Amino acid sequence: MTLTVRRGGGRSAVGPRRAGLAAAALLLACQAALAGCSGGDATGPVEVAPPSPAPSGEADEVCRALADALPERVDGHDRRPTEGDSPYVAAWGDPAVTLRCGVGRPPEMTPGDPEYDPYTTDMMAVNEVAWLVDEEDGRVRFTTSESKYFVEVVVPDDYAPEVNPLLDLADPILATVPPDELHADPAAD
Repeated sequence: MTLTVRRGGGRSAVGPRRAGLAAAALLLACQAALAGCSGGDATGPVEVAPPSPAPSGEADEVCRALADALPERVDGHDRRPTEGDSPYVAAWGDPAVTLRCGVGRPPEMTPGDPEYDPYTTDMMAVNEVAWLVDEEDGRVRFTTSESKYFVEVVVPDDYAPEVNPLLDLADPILATVPPDELHADPAAD
C-alpha cells in the first residue's frame, strides 16, 4: 500500500508503515474531534430575537420556506428550539449558532450610511452563497449579501473556523432565498 500526497503539484510516495501510522493518527484525531463536538449540546430553548420588523409578503413566504428547509444538524450540532417559536429564527448547538431570516440590510451595504464602504467591507462566498463578514467580540456575524432578503448567521468563536456552519446552510439558502436583482439569473425571467 502506498499513500500519495500532493504538494504543490509534485508527488511524494510514503511507504506502507508510515501510511498506516498516518491513517491511525488521522482516525484518532477525527474520533477526538467528533467526541468533543457531537455530545453535550444543550436542549433547552435559545433566545434569538426575531427580525424587527417581521418579514411580510414575499419575504415572509421565503423565510418560512427557508425554515422548513433548514437541516436538523449544523456543523455536527443538533437543532435546538427557540424561545417564542418564531418561523424566522433557528439555532444549533451550545453555545448556539443562530440564524435569522428577513433581517434589515446591513449598514455596511447601505449606500449613504456612514458605515457603507464597499472597498473595505469583508465579504466571502461559501458554496455559492455570498456573505458579509462582521467579526465581533466572541463571535462572527455573517449576513447574505447577494440575496433579495437578508439571512444572518451568528457563529460563536467556539466553532472556529466560524465559517464551517455556513457549509450546512448554503444549500437551503440557495434553494429558498432568491438572489437580488443584480445577481439574478437573467435566463430565469
